[in-house]
Amino acid sequence: MARIDAFLKLGRDQGASDIHIAVGSPPLIRMHGELSEIKYRALTADEMEDLIKEIIPENLLQRFKDGYDLDFSYESAEAGRYRANLYRKITGFGGAFRVISPTIPTMDELGLPESVQKMLHAHQGLILVTGATGTGKSTTLAAMIDWINKNRKFNIITLEDPIEYIHTSQQSLVIQRSVGTHVKSFADGLHAALREDPDVILVGELRDPETINMAMTATETGHLVLGTLHTTTAVKTIDRIIDAMPAEQKMLAATFLAQHLKGVICQKLLRSSDGKSRKAMLEIMVNTSGIGNLILNRKNFQIPSILQTGREQGMQLMDQALLEAVKNKEIDPDDAYVNATDKKLFQRFVTNPDLLPQVNLVIG
Repeated sequence: MARIDAFLKLGRDQGASDIHIAVGSPPLIRMHGELSEIKYRALTADEMEDLIKEIIPENLLQRFKDGYDLDFSYESAEAGRYRANLYRKITGFGGAFRVISPTIPTMDELGLPESVQKMLHAHQGLILVTGATGTGKSTTLAAMIDWINKNRKFNIITLEDPIEYIHTSQQSLVIQRSVGTHVKSFADGLHAALREDPDVILVGELRDPETINMAMTATETGHLVLGTLHTTTAVKTIDRIIDAMPAEQKMLAATFLAQHLKGVICQKLLRSSDGKSRKAMLEIMVNTSGIGNLILNRKNFQIPSILQTGREQGMQLMDQALLEAVKNKEIDPDDAYVNATDKKLFQRFVTNPDLLPQVNLVIG
């Protein structure tokens, strides 16, 4: 048993989402979005080096010695499975460990609506799950791949950095590949996947124009492609893809999205009203002919009004999801206010007056 397992297991047993260890401070755990210390002394440089060297995969050891950060999956019988990131800072080594559940949650358990499941019935197209780091994109994608695996007879190829949830082939064949271990990059993995008779391709992150271009090619050649972006709204997602393209390809990118984009699911994780958990809030865009025309004519700024009135098609703005959850007492109203776009809708629910705009009274 690696010595670091004691800290990781402690964090998992307490329900933490992440465990942080670094030179000069005690280990920390993130509970419901907030960090707190484990009752332990500050770690020394020698202790930290001993802890992490026990768990670095042999094929990545030289890369770490050369000064690079590492991303990899770590699993032990005692502590479970984690997504690990090791890095250097001014005082020495540090590490962040994301807890991976031993079971893949279902789409129902995550509260994903029927409109998301309908997207997965497509044989061709692009589905994007977006949000800031740590908002549960990987978990949502895992649930979506799990649904396809259980309900469709497909060849599914995933490209991940690193592999988090492990899928066992059921109705589908699931082939999981890790960037840096099995393929050099997402773009290289996509190029290779097109030769491997895929039906569905999961791209862990559309992080550069080359990868976006390859994902478009995979979609246009008859595949269902799932991917992620670090964007916070459906409109920003569309803009990011088009803006990533060279000037002469922007119109082609807009045409591609108008024709092949199936939908965008934007996520935020907010504290529950009792503060004991976090709940995913979703903005959902389903690509209808109306939205496709707006994308094609570069009128993306009009898309939010369609999301707002598109309940029958399974669409909703983030503010609509937040407001409904606040009224149902499912999330912390102060968190909702901070994360809302139109904050006036949420002012009457705020419990912390310091969050509200200050009014200066002039007495004459």
